[in-house]
Amino acid sequence: MTLEQTLPICIAGDWRLGRGERYATCYPATGEAVAWLNAASVDDVEDAVQGAHQAFLHSGWAQRKPHERASVLYRIAELIRARSEELAQLQRQDNGKPINETRALVASAAGTFQFFAAACETLEETITPSRGDFVSMSVYEPMGVIAAITPWNSPIASEAQKVAPALAAGNAVVIKPAEITPLMALQLAQICEEAGLPKGLLSVLPGKGSLLGDALTRHPLVKRVSFTGGTKTGKHIAHIAADKMMPVSLELGGKSPTIVLDDADLDHAVAGVLYGIFSSSGEACIAGSRLFVARALYEPFMARLVAAAAELRVGDPADERTQMGPLISAAHRESVERYVALGVAEGGRLLLGGERPSGSVYDQGYYYPPTILEGLSNSQQVCQEEIFGPVLVAMPFDDEAQLLEQANDSLYALAAGIWTRDYKRAWALGRKIQAGTVWINTYKQFSISTPFGGWRDSGLGREKGRLGILQYMEQKSLYWGMNEQPLAWAGVQTEVGL
Repeated sequence: MTLEQTLPICIAGDWRLGRGERYATCYPATGEAVAWLNAASVDDVEDAVQGAHQAFLHSGWAQRKPHERASVLYRIAELIRARSEELAQLQRQDNGKPINETRALVASAAGTFQFFAAACETLEETITPSRGDFVSMSVYEPMGVIAAITPWNSPIASEAQKVAPALAAGNAVVIKPAEITPLMALQLAQICEEAGLPKGLLSVLPGKGSLLGDALTRHPLVKRVSFTGGTKTGKHIAHIAADKMMPVSLELGGKSPTIVLDDADLDHAVAGVLYGIFSSSGEACIAGSRLFVARALYEPFMARLVAAAAELRVGDPADERTQMGPLISAAHRESVERYVALGVAEGGRLLLGGERPSGSVYDQGYYYPPTILEGLSNSQQVCQEEIFGPVLVAMPFDDEAQLLEQANDSLYALAAGIWTRDYKRAWALGRKIQAGTVWINTYKQFSISTPFGGWRDSGLGREKGRLGILQYMEQKSLYWGMNEQPLAWAGVQTEVGL
């Protein structure tokens, strides 16, 4: 790949230039172009969806035995692993995450395809308890064309979490990657093709979500949308889906509380809180951005936390020692800066950070340091709105009733963390916290075998888990009549009875 080259995109199995405007994907650490490509156009959306529909109908993929589909998914996992370092380095350039983090994301993608290959070939359909002269069965069928709309913060992992179960279920998929991070989806399409996925079953349409994502969501042949991204866009998709009577999966924003109780192990709590908010430079929907600390522990805990945060290594994503890379873009860094200024204007005190680093690599990329604010109440704007950056707001609490009221006082309900040595206390509090995921004495740990999603403005539906494949299938009931005589209602008599 050279900078002079304009990359083709994948439209129903054909690799050609998009018919939209030419644009560059840039390395956030330097602002320099990594690759050029033409965005897809609305006409390309039409071609991709129509091609996907035809492939779904005629490629035979949906009719293959589950273990036969699974064999292709296993091969995709093998190819991702074989190219893991190449893919990790490309993702580092695509979105500026530190190399150790992008390696983990590539490994996650491979594991996701492997998991859903196994889920596919072991999925059981059911003979349900009979309540009459019939045998009743519950079976599952693929839907058709699935739209997978993915974010810029974890491209290959997010794409795998949608594409793997959708393909395993027998569907065709059109990926709409984030405009500024299209390269991993294109690589994934090439790998799927090499692994033996029939032509047309997978397309990748880079470009503006407001144009392409909207066109995909509205298309009558698209039978489900799986979206990860901002809440505003997710609600727009939900409105369109309601008019179409189309199911959706929406993994949206978060403003997750992390809670340090008075009996917490401070070493574990400090490390976990730091990881929860500052890894990925805070550009994560599950970032633990609201910190509640028991008042008796607040001062010593915060002293340790601020000192440890000040030692985090912010720098070149290619450096193995880097813990925090740049933010995704200049515009996003400016948004984070506005929130920090707002927090100070609302009465917050900066304990750490709050200013761009300067000198050396910092002058080129979109870097922002770990930032910690205190002196704010949970009702203030920076505690209620998702910042999506390395900004933590710390607040003391006096009792668990007050804690629960504040922790659950949010439009979002995606994740939470609890730090305590008392497992009974953790259980009781964990059940009362309103969130799709609660971590206890750890944070930001994931398993493809465990369902993930949020409540309220954090989304609808669940990804991952053995039954995640069913999100991309329709359930059907079959009844096999076993009665010896015709149905009595019709009044038909048998010859014997004449």
